[in-house]
Amino acid sequence: MLPILKKELRAFFSSAVGYIVIGLFLLLTGLFLWVIPGQFNVLDAGYANVDGLFYLAPWLFLFLCPAVTMRLFAEEKQTGTWELLVTKPITEWQIVLGKYFAGTIVVLLALLPTAIYFISVSFMAEPQGNVDIGQFWGSFIGLIFLASIYTAIGTFTSSLSKNQIIAFITALVLCFFLYYGFDLLTAFFTGGKKIQFIENLGIRAHYASMSRGVVDSRDVIYFVVTGVIFLTLTVWKVKR
Repeated sequence: MLPILKKELRAFFSSAVGYIVIGLFLLLTGLFLWVIPGQFNVLDAGYANVDGLFYLAPWLFLFLCPAVTMRLFAEEKQTGTWELLVTKPITEWQIVLGKYFAGTIVVLLALLPTAIYFISVSFMAEPQGNVDIGQFWGSFIGLIFLASIYTAIGTFTSSLSKNQIIAFITALVLCFFLYYGFDLLTAFFTGGKKIQFIENLGIRAHYASMSRGVVDSRDVIYFVVTGVIFLTLTVWKVKR
């Protein structure tokens, strides 16, 4: 698994694409939080928090994660190196996990620099350091779990086609549906229990729960199980 992981990381950062994808994510978050006036702007909020980051990041991840993962399998098939890879003495799970963890590491490398926003806000607060640390780290952990699921979905969609654009669009649609689609479906139902059940099928409800600063075991189980399901589907597709 480690050779696959190292190979994917080298491939990603050996071209300008990797740096452009990460740079665009950081540029957009920085512009919305510090430059562009509006509800996400930290300076316009009037109180010390970076809530805008945790509202924006899931939507920006819809593009970042598919952009990172679209080449994982599709490029292998497109360039003809896939046949060579499957002849190596490694299992399908090792191939899938190596590529998945490489994609996850790249997304987390894009996310980690945003911690400086919290440090900046902490220094700006009156009195200094008067910020909700629990909420920040709960939301940050939620983003890490969110990235892991989006990456698992992107890994799966990359295994479906040798066309990277198709893999990107399919991953974007699936990630959007799992994040917000179930919330849209609640409009067709009445009754609090039904609506709550449908909302809990989606990612957004569990991410929102973590964003309150409480890491609930039920939310962690949801993220882990959903990720494992998509990785299992990827292994099944690779075996075929």
